[in-house]
Amino acid sequence: MNKHARQLKIREILQQNSVGNQHDLLQLLRDSGMTVAQATLSRDCAELGIIRSKMDGNYRLLFPDDNAGRIIKGLVGIEVLAVNSNETTVIIKTLPGRAHGVGSYLDQLRSPLILGTIAGDDTVLLIPTSVVNIPTLIAYILKNLSKN
Repeated sequence: MNKHARQLKIREILQQNSVGNQHDLLQLLRDSGMTVAQATLSRDCAELGIIRSKMDGNYRLLFPDDNAGRIIKGLVGIEVLAVNSNETTVIIKTLPGRAHGVGSYLDQLRSPLILGTIAGDDTVLLIPTSVVNIPTLIAYILKNLSKN
């Protein structure tokens, strides 16, 4: 089975089952007729961005899409000090050393409003897809970085 089909199956299993760790995921893949090495599964999980998070007292493998807003959003919101813009770009000021994490979080949102981000130590340069959308983009950023 090719990589794409295997990763689709992993996504399907995680969406339909509560899976606590890679060993359990490996067993579910085998139960579905797929032979996968542990190292291959580990690489697939890394590429898919699967994380292990504690929910209701138990650990569970989750996709960032399912989990980003719930766990990371509040943490990233605390790290952001200010969001400013000029006619062409948006600048996000962060706590020292936290710009990379904030930029990475914004990249994972995959917003069509964002062309790209560049992160330094305490500043994220955000380039919009269109300067016309800067006010909408700032509202989007503030919504997705809220502490709620």
